[in-house]
Formats: sequence, C-alpha cells, structure tokens
Amino acid sequence: MFDLIIDFLSRLGLGGLLAGVYVEAMGLPFPGGIMVIITGILIEQGKLDFPSAFAITFSGYSAGAITAYIIGKRLGQPFFVRCSKLLKLSPERFKKAQTWLDRSAPVFIIFGRFIPGVSNLTPYMAGVSRIRFWYFLFYNSLFTAGWGFLYLMVGMFFGYNYQIVARYLNSKLPLVGLAMLLLYFVYSYARKQLKNKVKNL
Repeated sequence: MFDLIIDFLSRLGLGGLLAGVYVEAMGLPFPGGIMVIITGILIEQGKLDFPSAFAITFSGYSAGAITAYIIGKRLGQPFFVRCSKLLKLSPERFKKAQTWLDRSAPVFIIFGRFIPGVSNLTPYMAGVSRIRFWYFLFYNSLFTAGWGFLYLMVGMFFGYNYQIVARYLNSKLPLVGLAMLLLYFVYSYARKQLKNKVKNL
C-alpha cells in the first residue's frame, strides 16, 4: 500500500492528497489518514512543504465533512434507516450515535471521530439532526486542524516507521476519545448539580 500511495501522490501531488482526505472525511473506506502520514514523510524529504500540505489536508477534510453533513441534512434519518444493510449500519449504532449527539453536539462532532463504529457517521448524524451549519463547521474545524497536524507530524518525525505509530494511534485514539467523552459528561453533571445547589441556597 505504501508504494501505491507514494505513486499516487507523486503523480497527482497535493491534488491527490485533497481527493484522498475528502473521501476519508466522508467515512468511506479509503486510506486517507495513511496518505496524510506519507505526505509528512515527503515533507521531511523536501518534496512538499508543510504549510501547503496542511492547508490542503484541512480543506479536503473540511469539504468531505461538509458534503456528508449536507447529505445527512437533505436525506434525513429515513434514508439511513432504509439503507442500513447497504451501509452496514445497525439500528443500535444509529441510536447510540443519536444519543451521544443529543447529549452534547460539540463533543460528538469533535470526539465522535475517535469512536469505532460511530466515526464515519459523525458528519451525517450532524446533518440528520439539523445542527446549525456554522456550529457544525466550527467544531469540525477544531477536529480537522488537530487531526491533520498530528498525522503530518507522525510522518515527518517517524518516517518509514509510521506503520508502528499509526497502529498505536488507531488502537489508542478510541480510548482517548471515550475518556474525554466521559470526563465531559462528568463535568457537565457536576456543573449542573452545582447550579442546582446555588439556586436552592
């Protein structure tokens, strides 16, 4: 796969990176993350520059997420229910994603990408729930900037050992996402309880 992606990027340059992360952001099966890491390797070799690569990564991922958001908003929940088998989307996964989104949209938009089985649904669910577009764009941009920067850095600093690091990231990031979700819910609960105590004084 490494040689194929190198060849793909060599032929298409930053345009290939743009297409790759666009598809990745839509939740489709494509090694967009690995492509960003390999772009980091090419930056370290002096074949690409960091500002351009980061801008393209950010733009492509944002465009893909926005497309998925619009699809979710236009087609709505009935479409995803009808196509659940085709999309390999179980009712339980859909309900789980909806529950997390109802509890906290910002946390879901940012950290939902870390949760296996839910990550590819994140922008679609935001659209289905008709979250305000600029609201979605703001929190999605926070995630996109962090994701793009992290994966480019992995390629630049770890080079051809990226597979070890990528494997580690893929195994640990879901745990980090779940931990941050848990901390947020604990914080929200504690804050709510504190407000109730203040009102009762």
